[in-house]
Amino acid sequence: MSAVPGLLCPAAGAAADPRPPVGEGTLGISLLEVPENRIDDPRARIFIVDHVNPGATFTRRLQITNSSPTRQHVELYAAAADIRHSRFTFAPGRTPNELSLWITLNRPAVDVPPHGSAQVRATIHVPQSATRGEQYAVIWAQVATGQPTARRNIALVNRVGIRAYLDVGPEGEPPSQFQIGEVVPQRLDDGRPAIAAAVRNTGERAVDLVGRVVLSDGPSGIRAGPYPVPPGTTLAPGQAGTVTVPLGERLPDGPWKFQFTLQSGRITRTVSGSFTFPARRGKGRPATLESAATTLLALAALAALAGVGALIVVARHRRPAASP
Repeated sequence: MSAVPGLLCPAAGAAADPRPPVGEGTLGISLLEVPENRIDDPRARIFIVDHVNPGATFTRRLQITNSSPTRQHVELYAAAADIRHSRFTFAPGRTPNELSLWITLNRPAVDVPPHGSAQVRATIHVPQSATRGEQYAVIWAQVATGQPTARRNIALVNRVGIRAYLDVGPEGEPPSQFQIGEVVPQRLDDGRPAIAAAVRNTGERAVDLVGRVVLSDGPSGIRAGPYPVPPGTTLAPGQAGTVTVPLGERLPDGPWKFQFTLQSGRITRTVSGSFTFPARRGKGRPATLESAATTLLALAALAALAGVGALIVVARHRRPAASP
């Protein structure tokens, strides 16, 4: 169930989706609270992530920060978003969608002092007729610099946003889940080695993938990493994508052992195995995954035990009955 008033905890999230700086400083936006039932969810500290029933209403406090030396007039609004091509995408300007129309802010704009901050409150009211399933939007904080003129009819707009992932349904929250598939070493166009993993969202909530890669048992026993997974891969339910991690430029071809860990919120998945980087640009041979090998060995062992059990049963059936 979603949080209710009085069950909110402080959030330690940083500004999400930063955009170009304002003047000599930057504009930022962050959550100031997180539902108590999601206090252990890293995504809920930086995004609005929740599941609610139709007809629910809840609020979130946001903080707008201005690190520039001048006062900034910051406009606030909600707009549409979606997940396409393994990315959380933003609609142009103030384009609405169903979720953004449910979001109201207690102030349409705030004046934030130099090197200061201001707080606003977002209220999300979900109508009884709301579409079931997960929807996406962004709460934007925006500063426009410069004014349109006869010769230039556009102004420079800088904005930062808080993503909203809201699932609506009368039952409990649907599960979040993802699987890591084939892992392939490769060399990028600039010659750098990299490792790419196929990932599929097998749950019913979106996943934002972060993580790391660690290499070990390389030539002469060397180790390398950890290498962080570049941020930005988001998969909607049922979607599949590829997570590519560039590695160190001077790494030898191998062979290497690796551990590839991906996380989204409370869910963590790790695959390990071995591979060798290709000598030239392009993809190498898929890695040999230890987890897959372990599974096959376990199945073989179970089959062997089942066969022994069958022999014992047959042997027992063939023994003559004992004399009275």
